[in-house]
Parts: sequence; C-alpha cells; structure tokens
Amino acid sequence: MTVRIGVIGTGMIGEEHSRRITQSLTGGEIVAVSDVNADQARAVVDRLGLDARVYDSGLELIQADNVDAILVTSWGPTHEEYVLAAIAAGKSVFCEKPLATSAEGCRHIIDAEIEAGKRLVQVGFMRRYDSGYKLMKDAIDANRLGEPLMVHAAHRNPEVPERYVTPMAIHDTLIHELDTFRWLLDDDYASAQVIFPRKTRHAHGKVEDPQIILLETTQGVRIDVEVFVNCRYGYDIQCDVVGEDGIARLPEPQSLSFRQAGQRSNEILQDWKKRFGAAFDVELQAFIDGAAAGELAGPSSWDGYAAAIASDACVKAQESGQIEAIAMPERPAFYG
Repeated sequence: MTVRIGVIGTGMIGEEHSRRITQSLTGGEIVAVSDVNADQARAVVDRLGLDARVYDSGLELIQADNVDAILVTSWGPTHEEYVLAAIAAGKSVFCEKPLATSAEGCRHIIDAEIEAGKRLVQVGFMRRYDSGYKLMKDAIDANRLGEPLMVHAAHRNPEVPERYVTPMAIHDTLIHELDTFRWLLDDDYASAQVIFPRKTRHAHGKVEDPQIILLETTQGVRIDVEVFVNCRYGYDIQCDVVGEDGIARLPEPQSLSFRQAGQRSNEILQDWKKRFGAAFDVELQAFIDGAAAGELAGPSSWDGYAAAIASDACVKAQESGQIEAIAMPERPAFYG
C-alpha cells in the first residue's frame, strides 16, 4: 500500500523530508501540507511538484480522510499538540525532535499513546540509523570492547545565528547525543554537569560557547561531550567509546584525499544534511514501512521523554554550575 502522508511544517527540515519521500524513498506519497506561513507551504508544493492540498492548520490536516500518517516538522513548541491530535485520530506520526519542549509534555504524549493501546509515534533521532553508529552499537552489543567505561564525544558546528542562545546547546544540539548514548550503552543517566571553558571570540553575546557536558550513567559510565557551535572549520561529529578491552571510534565521513601544493588534505563537511543524509533516508523509510504495516519500531515516545528529562537536567546544570541528579521513572511495560 501507499502511505498517504501529511506534513505539518514546511521549513527547511519539512521540505527536505518531503523531497526525500517524493524523490528517493518508496511506499509514501505527500498528499497534504500545512504551515503557519501558507505561502511557504504552497511554494514547497510547487518546488517539489507535489499533488498535495495546502491546509489552513495542522489540526485540520490531521483530521483529513485522505491522510494516513503525519510528519511533524513544525516549530518545537507545537509538537506536543500535533502529536496528541495524531494519536487521538489513530494515525502514525513521525515527530522531529524535540517530541515536546518539556519532559511533562512528553509524559502527556506517553499517557495518550498507552491509552490508545498501540505505538503510534516515532521520534526523529536519526543517528540510530547512521551506518557508523550502527557499527559501534553492534560492537558494544557483541562485547568486543568488554564493558564500556567512558565515552568521549564532540558536536561541532561552523557557526550559529543570533537566535541561538545558551540553553539551545542542550535542547537543540546535545539532544542527539543524549538519545544516542542511551541507545549505544543501553543505560540511563544518573547525573549531569556543565562546564564553560574560555569563550570563543566568534560567539555572539547570547550564547556561551564552547560548553563541556559531563554525564554519568546508572552503571557508572562517564561521558564527556564538547559542544562547540562556532568552531568555524566545519560540521564535525566525534565519538569514542572506551571499553575494558579496546576502543571503538566513530568512522569519519567518506571524503577525497588530496595531495596538492605541498600538502595532504581531506574535505570537512560543512552541514548536517550531508553528514547524515543516508541516515535520514533509512529513518524515514523505516517510518513509512512501519506505518504501512501498522507497527512502528523506531525511537519511541519513551525515548523522547528520557532525552527530555536528561536535557532539562543539563540546562539546570548550566544555570546552577552544580552536578544535577537525573531521576528516570521506571519504563512502562508498554515500551518493552
């Protein structure tokens, strides 16, 4: 069957996902779009050549009889409302991170999904679908490293706009690592601390940059993550897992090696779309296939909730300068 998809939010990510579904993936068709900027929504329909209706609101789109599944790629504060509406309508919904802007909002979604009696939500944590991270996960699960002891990681961007403020280093940037490490280690977080090194001269006045986040898991694994969003040189994701018997290092993205003008060099990617393009394809295809089968298997509402709890603790640690405890509730049996 072809899954008829409605997209709420046609900004950069919404348009990119729509393009992938239309031009690269199978089994899905964009039949409806909605955006607070209706002109933008119509422009995306035209650019991609979609046979899709532009709805006045996301809630109206969700109720449309010809829409089987929903993509929520709108502004973060709207996610909770749209995901809850999709669950109430009994429709599968892919929600880009964050699932909600607070842990409380994520809990509302979990309660609604449990009441519905069926998993209807997949959260957009695409790193689980990246080939390098999957290799690392396989090595850990096969005990090739022995027990994991430490993780050293970095998340670097060339620059960020003026609207990017200090807490966004957690909610918008670190959020990916917060989910990825839980998944890699099959472990939850116990505490968080944030340290601010000397500030780079390239950071604007509303963001402290770089930041170092120190996490400890319930099993005692120590994690340090450098978040540096004005590094200037490129988009660079690093991760080393240190185990009792060895170290696993995240592979570098494939690039040409040059020998030129007396130097050897490799290109460094400049944006996230190229770095994780293949992962987005696999992630969205998994959602389409799951929606068609009536059984989603990607990152769940519980994963979104766990990341939100850890994220809130990290922001609190930014503000307090102290080590903040992270208390995860017991996982409901509904989520395995």
